[in-house]
Amino acid sequence: MASANHSTHSDFILIGLSSHPGQQKFLFAIFLVMYIVSILGNLLIILLILCDAHLHTPMYFFVGHLSLVDACFTSVTVPKMLVNLVSEAKSISYAACLTQMYFFFAFGVTDSFLLASMAYDRYVAIRNPLQYTSMMSQSLCVGFVAGSWIVSHLHSLLHIILMSRLSFCASHEIPHFFCDHQPVLALSCTDTSLIEMLIFTEGALVVLSPFVFIVISYALILVTVLRLPAGSGWRKAFSTCGAHLLVVTLFYGTVIGVYFQPTARYSAEKGRVATIMYTIVIPMLNPFIYSLRNDDVKGAFRKTLCRKVGTH
Repeated sequence: MASANHSTHSDFILIGLSSHPGQQKFLFAIFLVMYIVSILGNLLIILLILCDAHLHTPMYFFVGHLSLVDACFTSVTVPKMLVNLVSEAKSISYAACLTQMYFFFAFGVTDSFLLASMAYDRYVAIRNPLQYTSMMSQSLCVGFVAGSWIVSHLHSLLHIILMSRLSFCASHEIPHFFCDHQPVLALSCTDTSLIEMLIFTEGALVVLSPFVFIVISYALILVTVLRLPAGSGWRKAFSTCGAHLLVVTLFYGTVIGVYFQPTARYSAEKGRVATIMYTIVIPMLNPFIYSLRNDDVKGAFRKTLCRKVGTH
């Protein structure tokens, strides 16, 4: 029976955020606006970095890739959620579910490694400003980004291979708006102990190692800044670190709270709220926190806008 169920998987049903028609319309409008703002904001950052030579620096190299990953990350889940909010059919095929889960893991882990790369970049810029360009060489930056993509996809592939071996004998209703790890595991009638052990070992290593690296980088930044004389730009440095650490805290706080707990203790309602934070809200805020409040980016935007207006 287990092999039969494994060979003939039925479609899953995504319960979503709400079953009340009035709430669904309201949620659709809210999340559609947030999704559009997120996509346009991240694409704007990418275009500005590509078009303005003054932004061709290691820091904005990472920011551009972070914006690309954020746009992809939120696009993995939100379009399907929006369709389900205005559609009676809320099913998703088994293959589509695993595909969604694969790219969700891949982009999420890539995001965390890029945050770690940006933390190191800021440490080098503050600790060795005169040697910043030589230390953050193009090959090193490309290596950081390429390593982030490779590790994240290997991590995702490992988990999806194990997830694909599960059997689902009873309910196929996922109490979520996308195929997340924990609610799908909770539906399985086969032993999930191996996958849960992998989450707490390999998963913890992949997800928490960038977080530890970020904490160490900013501890060293703090030590460096405190040694600077007053008025040497330490207020600006503290402001930049505070914004970055705020996003890191929100991102890792919600990720750890959702994924690093036993399946039996998983709460679907709390999981949905936390997931909304790091799949929709944080990718939408990142362009404003990292770039749109930055004088260099605002100057590039004004120059690009004036150039377009002058051309017309």
